[in-house]
Amino acid sequence: MSEQTTAAAAEPVSMPRYFRNDAELSQRDPHKQLLASLNRLITDYPPHKIPPGGGLYYGPISVAYLFYALHKIYPDLLLDDYPMNTWSAAYIEQAQAHIKEYKGPSPTKCGVSDDIMSLLALYAVTAKDPDTVKELCDFAAVAIEPDASNEWLYGRAGFLYLLRFVRGAFTANKEITELIEDTTDEVIDDIMASSRPWKWKGKAYVGAVHGAMGIITQIVLTDPSWAPKLEAELGALLSYQYEGGNFPSSLPPGRDRLVQFCHGAPGVVSSLLSIRKYFPALEERIDRVISKGRECIWERGLLTKEPCLCHGISGNALALDGERFEHFLTYTTGHEIKLMGKDGMLQKSDDPSALWCGEAGRAWAWAVADKGLEKRFLGYNDI
Repeated sequence: MSEQTTAAAAEPVSMPRYFRNDAELSQRDPHKQLLASLNRLITDYPPHKIPPGGGLYYGPISVAYLFYALHKIYPDLLLDDYPMNTWSAAYIEQAQAHIKEYKGPSPTKCGVSDDIMSLLALYAVTAKDPDTVKELCDFAAVAIEPDASNEWLYGRAGFLYLLRFVRGAFTANKEITELIEDTTDEVIDDIMASSRPWKWKGKAYVGAVHGAMGIITQIVLTDPSWAPKLEAELGALLSYQYEGGNFPSSLPPGRDRLVQFCHGAPGVVSSLLSIRKYFPALEERIDRVISKGRECIWERGLLTKEPCLCHGISGNALALDGERFEHFLTYTTGHEIKLMGKDGMLQKSDDPSALWCGEAGRAWAWAVADKGLEKRFLGYNDI
């Protein structure tokens, strides 16, 4: 094991959840690491090798979305002599080739996790096609079914992200803008009319991916005018922070176990950073929660799960700042991941190419570091 990956068992399990953060602060050249990550992505997971499915979360569309975003940031960057938007199109083509296999969105699986809705959103933006926007908005009929999920990954809150993404490309088109706004209002109204606490699969989750934090974040980023009506709920959510800075996965609070974007402080901290300005009465309290949460992430956030955005070091890094952010990223290089694997300290990803579960997400974190971008999560709070 390298000096940086000194093991420290957190619990008596076969593999610890995290290892000690006891190495000296270090950093890597982010541009060099971005290029290395992208080269691994296209070499190890070329378009034809990624099975369809997963929307913006995993699968070919998630990788295409990374390249779409990178093309805006690096319009002149070439990878194997091709620009980023060409790579995006190649991964999109893989998804489209399997379009007949998709079941389509359902009340319990819509928004960012659905391939058809994600494809429509991405095509509408890249082709500036109003008819595709109308197709996307028609899926509101699915999202407002009584049994529809409210959370970000499979539910209405994720649909709000897609609508927000598309809205930005049609600001000059009054008819389409009004359609998007009407659809947005309808979806938010249904979320707000849902009984509390919001539940997913029968449990009241707290965090960014399946819980109240993610729902509040998507509503407020989509329509800030809802912030005053959500202030009390957000305040209650902040009160669930453990003394050690982490957050419970669900309510009632149980063991303090997971420190990752999907369940725990990293997702809450990252969400709060993007919506803080809409809650002026809670700003001081939010700042205390962020500070305490970041200390927890710094202590317990070097996870043994393969570095990724959802439940790995890349996502935890994006919840930190400055030298601490750079230090965490040093554990997401190809070299470090190989060392962790050799030492039996790596839980491999089920979706190693993915934006949220693998290499594409690691590349996004390096791009954020390289360009000094706001530390946001692609597909969640970058818009």
